[in-house]
Amino acid sequence: MTMPRRVAVLQLNTTPSITDNMDSLQLWVEKTRQAGADFAVVPEAFSFIGSDAEKQSILEPLPEGGPIFDRCKKIAIDNKCELILGGFHERPPVSKSRKGKQLAFNTSIHLSREGKILAMYRKIHMFDVELADGTQLCESDSTLAANETVVTQTDFGTIGLSICYDLRFPMLYQQLVDQGATVITVPSAFTLSTGKDHWHALLRARAIECQSYVLAAAQWGHHYKNRTSYGHAMIVDPWGCIIAECGEGPGIAVAEINPELVVQVREQVPSLKNRRDFKPQADTAFKIIGETNR
Repeated sequence: MTMPRRVAVLQLNTTPSITDNMDSLQLWVEKTRQAGADFAVVPEAFSFIGSDAEKQSILEPLPEGGPIFDRCKKIAIDNKCELILGGFHERPPVSKSRKGKQLAFNTSIHLSREGKILAMYRKIHMFDVELADGTQLCESDSTLAANETVVTQTDFGTIGLSICYDLRFPMLYQQLVDQGATVITVPSAFTLSTGKDHWHALLRARAIECQSYVLAAAQWGHHYKNRTSYGHAMIVDPWGCIIAECGEGPGIAVAEINPELVVQVREQVPSLKNRRDFKPQADTAFKIIGETNR
């Protein structure tokens, strides 16, 4: 039986300093517990944003982990708080390189209050772009793309895991709903230029289409060189309403997840039930229609 649960999404400002980043994570998880929530979604790249060379040196294998993952487990245990670690720099089981760089997985981890891994999702869609403001990011230069969707179980529903750029690909989220998801997590580091125009619209669209809660943790502010993130971590309900949102600076947004609301919305507008398979019309059909109308 699913029950209502108070949850939080974190907004962090990650830098090249792992010590500072992990101290910040601990602080905001502690504040999550003080706010009465015991489930928190952590942004993408929460432990480090900096040079690729330094990133390669801090990769850790999973499930074994290393100093960073050990600290994450301790934070979960000490605060009795379930965590979605939004974008862990994971060393692959088999070493792979590209353009002289050690490749990593960008991995979302569902961590129990006891520090146990309940599920892992490796990011599918790579953010390879050159933006109008001059920002150039090629995630595939240092990150391996995965190809498997993942859902995980909680006492307030089935969670579909995703990461940042995945947000632009709605078929991924339809697949998660087909696997039973009633809550979607979107830990992110959306750029400032794309975030100001697309972040709110995309999150609300995914909530409306999937008729699910969306929990979107976010990076905020300047990180390293030209890396700046938009922020606005938020929680969106299955009707598409933003029910909690962070402002400027690091912080948390907290709200209650009510599984019954998902049921009500899906009954009120049964769009998921009304979905149909379809295929493109053949060229010959277009010709026949054209000839008929002459």
